Amino acid sequence: MSAAARGGRLTVGVAVADIPAVPLTNRSDAETGEFAGRGPAVRATLLAILVANAAVVAVKLSIGIRTGTLAVLGAALESGLDMLNNVMGILLVTLAAQAPDDDHPYGHDKFETLGAIGIVGFLSITCFELLREGVQKLVHPALPRQPTHSEIGVLAATVLINLFVVWYERKRGRELQSAFLMADAAHTVSDVYVTGLAVLSLVVTRLGYARLDAALAIIVALIIAWTGYGILRETVPILVDQRGVDPEDLRRRVIAVDGVRVVRAVRSRLTASGTLFAEITIGVDDSMSVVDAHRLADAVESRIAAAYGVAEVTVHVEPT
Repeated sequence: MSAAARGGRLTVGVAVADIPAVPLTNRSDAETGEFAGRGPAVRATLLAILVANAAVVAVKLSIGIRTGTLAVLGAALESGLDMLNNVMGILLVTLAAQAPDDDHPYGHDKFETLGAIGIVGFLSITCFELLREGVQKLVHPALPRQPTHSEIGVLAATVLINLFVVWYERKRGRELQSAFLMADAAHTVSDVYVTGLAVLSLVVTRLGYARLDAALAIIVALIIAWTGYGILRETVPILVDQRGVDPEDLRRRVIAVDGVRVVRAVRSRLTASGTLFAEITIGVDDSMSVVDAHRLADAVESRIAAAYGVAEVTVHVEPT
């Protein structure tokens, strides 16, 4: 706890832990273990998904190259980007998993958020190439070769692999509170739709409607664009430190703590792992001692943690 005079008023700042401030590199083994254990778990998840995506890419490429079906080649490109995302994620999560240090006192979570933004970049490339090829094929039709029944069946089987990857990655993303895994799972959802359209393209080609391939490829591109928008909507607020919780709701919870006379200021933001950082300025009776002010700040911290989960809270106490 620290105290400082501000314009004749006593301001008491109370950190989350009821102990003197220490360098972040000296955090407890439990805290360090939480950061260190999460990174390897996310990397192991991404490695398993990378193997599944590699198998899917091999199937789609072989079918797409043989038939020349644009929608299937687009699906192969989509799955190839999934592989690149997995590799990039393994590297980025290694950085994000490092415990807070003196240079990064709030941790390294935003490296993971930057990785999610990187996924949007890859999606943009896919979207542009598919739109360009789709429009070109509409203007200058080039009919693909007729696929076999076995090729249609094998490509349809990759949809099941995609569905498993989405389920598994979302499950692990929630368990590990990983923004990158959740964003990558959203990307794979688009891959399910893209692959479904690729299967449809093979079917209509088999039925003699090969000209529909270009139109289906354009639909695939639009699905990818929508996925990218969804990821941006989730990650940009974290990067720009948008408020983490409703300030009025936060005020109501703090003012309800016995001893708090007024709530003068509240600020909050969320990290990619879901940790809430909050700064609260409260007013108390002029006669309150520093010890009592410290206890009151602890009560405010407990109230916020009970309401919002994992939280790092700083409470500034000032006389009214």
